[in-house]
Amino acid sequence: MNDRPGSTGDVLVRVGGIVFVLGMLSVIAVFVPYVFDLTRLPSFAYWLAMLMPLGLLVALSGLLADARAGARRRRAKQAAAAG
Repeated sequence: MNDRPGSTGDVLVRVGGIVFVLGMLSVIAVFVPYVFDLTRLPSFAYWLAMLMPLGLLVALSGLLADARAGARRRRAKQAAAAG
């Protein structure tokens, strides 16, 4: 990622990864009753499954923030070297 540990982009990527994994586990938990012909889970389990795309969105926004910060640093280095 970038050379500053703990930057905003890094934090977003880590939080997004954790939220994605929680969402993935809840998606698995939602589909298990269908596979083994068990009773359905309550509706909050289906809402928890929405954490998966939310985590992906948070992680992607962190990657975008890291990329923009890197481009800003490169432009600043080039401007300092040129003038």
